Amino acid sequence: MAAPSFKDKKNDCYGARMVVARAAAICAWLVAWRLASVAVGQPLILPGPVEVAGSLVALVVTPAFWGQVGFSAARILGALAAAYACALALATASRASRAVRELASVPLSAIKATPVVCVVVLLLIWLGSANVSVAAVFLMALPGLYFPVLEGLDASAAGGEAAAAAEVFEVHGACGIVRALGCAWPRVLPFVVAASETVVGMSWKAGVAAELIGVPSGSVGERIYQAKLLLETGDLFAWTIAVVAIATLCERLVVALLRASGPVCVTLAAGTRGRVFCPRQMGTKDPSPCPRGGWKARGLVLAHGSVVPLTYEAPAGARVCVMAPSGTGKTTLLRTLAGLETAAAGECVAFPSSICLQGPSLVPCATVEQNVLLTAASDVNKQHVRALLADLLPDVPTAGAVSELSGGQRRRVELARALAAPGDLVLLDEPFSGLDEATRRRAAAIVVRELRGRGLVVATHDARDAALLDAATLELVNQR
Repeated sequence: MAAPSFKDKKNDCYGARMVVARAAAICAWLVAWRLASVAVGQPLILPGPVEVAGSLVALVVTPAFWGQVGFSAARILGALAAAYACALALATASRASRAVRELASVPLSAIKATPVVCVVVLLLIWLGSANVSVAAVFLMALPGLYFPVLEGLDASAAGGEAAAAAEVFEVHGACGIVRALGCAWPRVLPFVVAASETVVGMSWKAGVAAELIGVPSGSVGERIYQAKLLLETGDLFAWTIAVVAIATLCERLVVALLRASGPVCVTLAAGTRGRVFCPRQMGTKDPSPCPRGGWKARGLVLAHGSVVPLTYEAPAGARVCVMAPSGTGKTTLLRTLAGLETAAAGECVAFPSSICLQGPSLVPCATVEQNVLLTAASDVNKQHVRALLADLLPDVPTAGAVSELSGGQRRRVELARALAAPGDLVLLDEPFSGLDEATRRRAAAIVVRELRGRGLVVATHDARDAALLDAATLELVNQR
């Protein structure tokens, strides 16, 4: 067993200091509470911490306490779960439709700005005391979850690694459940976790406040209301502490479950083999068919870049290295072949099946192996993926997190993912960038080996890549 590193020891020392500091702060406030209680001299107004602790112990040991806590918890957590489901569904619909977004934003913004007491009173009039706490929790939690989830979806679509990963899943033909569990949920999860750290505690406050006003029989709110009427101040403090403790426990439990759901969902997605992949011609319609694994362009004008209209035809299984200065349109050509970009003019027909984008596009919470398996062909098993990764990254454990890899290592994981994906044409955008000469040669040899008759299009600045891949060269001509 390896000895603890200096970093581990430093973290342990920092954690121990934080615990001591927190304990000292709690003790200081308990002392202040005790001094204030002694100064007031009226337990009916301000009981001391010892008296409240006694009342809390007396409550906790009674079955009635747990019955009331269970009654309220079931209603609050049930309404909270419904709010999570509705917020996720509504945010997804709002991301897809501007009309839904506008319709949803008005009432949810109004609810978000309305005081809890006003909402509870209205619900009490409309629904009665039996259902007021459930409705109050749902309505108060819904906007608190909806807006962060929508923000996460918007941020993911705006660009960056999350958006690139979604494009890879699309090109590789991953089915809906794989996209949802392996790509969409991990990228939204940080926003859901951040919102939950506020919403769960707020839900308990809203739920208990609604019970205090509606006073449903058998609830925590009813018991707190009785303690107020009977001037049982010690019990009132004890119930308050119990509610705070339960709300804090629920918050930490929900947050922990959410954080654990990311790796769990990725594992489920990586193990799903029921992918839907339909090789189809991408780009504009062409009256003449294109051979599978080949591609053609006729008078193609790219949406970005300054390349002259391109006419080119690659037969099935052809290997082509696209060469041109930066900004000319190499990346745009590959994205057009993949169906991620629309040509400005002309015709483009291809059978894209896998792609290695220029920028980072991995799922951060997935392991090295899972990132490849998530979009691998249904006939590619774990043994093949592990062997491929062992060839490309001999010193990297396949069960390791991709977040701990260097840029060159991450690049090779993306390359392995493209080679393991299904279909007839492999599109690689600067696949060997950041690699030293020996690693570049090894990676190129693995690409040639793993093509197995598939076509290949590589965007590159380095003329050596054509020789390493035994590929033809296509020079994009700049209009300027």
